[in-house]
Amino acid sequence: MTESRQIAQTLDLCLRVGEVLLSSGAGAADVTATMRAVALALGLRNPQVDVTFTSLAMTAQTENDDPPVFQIRQVTQREIDYEDLTRVDHLVRDVVAGRLDLTEARSEVARIVSSGHARPRWAATLGYGMVGAGIGVMLGGSVTVVLVAMLAAMAIDRLQHAMTRRRLPLFYQQIAGGALATILAAVTTRVAEMWTTLDASLVVTANIILLLSGIGFMGAIQDALSGFFVTGSARLLEAVLATAGIIAGVGGGISVAASVGLDLPTLELAQVSLVGVGVGAIGGAIAAAAFAYACYAPKRTMAPVGVLAGLAVAISTTVELHTFGRTWAVGIAAFTVGLVSYAVAGRLRVPVLVVVVPAVVPLLPGLSIYRGLSLLGEQTNRSAAEGLLAMVTAASVAIALAAGVILGEYVAQPVAREARKMPSRLAGPRMVGVTRIRPQRARRERRRRERSGEA
Repeated sequence: MTESRQIAQTLDLCLRVGEVLLSSGAGAADVTATMRAVALALGLRNPQVDVTFTSLAMTAQTENDDPPVFQIRQVTQREIDYEDLTRVDHLVRDVVAGRLDLTEARSEVARIVSSGHARPRWAATLGYGMVGAGIGVMLGGSVTVVLVAMLAAMAIDRLQHAMTRRRLPLFYQQIAGGALATILAAVTTRVAEMWTTLDASLVVTANIILLLSGIGFMGAIQDALSGFFVTGSARLLEAVLATAGIIAGVGGGISVAASVGLDLPTLELAQVSLVGVGVGAIGGAIAAAAFAYACYAPKRTMAPVGVLAGLAVAISTTVELHTFGRTWAVGIAAFTVGLVSYAVAGRLRVPVLVVVVPAVVPLLPGLSIYRGLSLLGEQTNRSAAEGLLAMVTAASVAIALAAGVILGEYVAQPVAREARKMPSRLAGPRMVGVTRIRPQRARRERRRRERSGEA
């Protein structure tokens, strides 16, 4: 193989690895550092990587006077698959350790991206239904609320999946999901009122949290904190648009329901007791484990993710009981998730991202968003002020959630000596990829394998 051909194939491998990571929600710093690690391990000198929200570019040259080899790859949005992310993460570790050469790594990446999901699509829909059910339990809903929230979540997933196949933007999918959740809650409340009472506000809140779960607040804050302001701004804009779609859909659904006489109640925050903390933790654990299942995470992660999420819900609720605000309570719980997830992910042999994202799903600010929309719809000065405060609280909770997790990762992860030699914007917590880059070790391992093959 000629040297220029080998460089081109190495760049292609790095770009394919980066595409899987970026489309799965990894931060730009993690993607950049991982691509550099693979390139250095395969013998490239001074590779340059440029990551934006929709494209990856990489260049390398053997000598300073030689023309550089340049490749670019567009990142297409695809469904999150944590099984593929885990397999690519293992591949990167094998390449950096010298256990895989270039040809083997390229073949393995091709198998990963073309093998489909580990579970059928209907199983993911059932997983999202269990997310809605778990949130219903966490909010203290009755059995009827839990069942309706589960059915509504499954209906929303099927609707959004159909809209994705028609290539409709995420903003419109969120509007449709929010409107469907609200109208279904209003209709089922009227149908069920002759047999039992159904708190429709809890159903809507559960499905708002479901819709928020796919929004990349974490990646946006991580990119901004690590110096990738262009990518962070793009991700933040996407998150804001997606959240605005939820608000528009739920607000429109409330208006439609009111116009036909199906008024939805304002969510009244219940008094929390020790028993309530326990039930909330169980519901949060179910929701987090189900979300991991719906995102095709390896099965060995379900129980640990559920336990970690239950712990986070218990911490958040307990801290909030001690006169701390909702924002500080969620921030402290998120910090705990970030602190613990590094050790948990290492034990499970999965990227930290696979543990962190499902574990924080129960902490998302669905309560504040629904309460704010309900109060704004009452059209009185006092309710408008309270509604605006609730919406501001929702935004602050989202920021505290992402910032708390990332701070926990900073404290938990040791900053390797090799990381200090990299640009300062790449030195920090890693949620995907290796934390140490040792190209010399990889080259020694490849030479050892070549000698054993010749023998």
